[in-house]
Amino acid sequence: MTDDRESIAGDGLRRHPVLGVDAVGTALVIRLGGELDLYNAGQVRSALVDAHTQAPERIVVDLGEVEFIDSTALGVLIETRAKMDNRGGLLLAAPGLETRRALQISGLDKLFIVHDTVPEALGAKV
Repeated sequence: MTDDRESIAGDGLRRHPVLGVDAVGTALVIRLGGELDLYNAGQVRSALVDAHTQAPERIVVDLGEVEFIDSTALGVLIETRAKMDNRGGLLLAAPGLETRRALQISGLDKLFIVHDTVPEALGAKV
């Protein structure tokens, strides 16, 4: 199942931050991209809430195409994790250099399990 609605148009200037949602076995992979910030955090939150309500075994957030992430978007990830029964079931994957740096500076790389690739996150024990 791929959901590419508005993958090009976001607020008219930037692409939509949610590039797609893919079911992979008992997991959902949410592909994010572009700049994740105050202006589109609501769209990211909606995608994560929708994924959580489907009760997958794990939610993998693919950060491979994220160019920038601010504290508001990081807060959305924390909110989602807090709502999950199995908090280890929210995995982050494929962060680029800038995103990885934001996770490290904020200390969230110690809160979340961060994998180098989406396949690695899909195969990890939760």
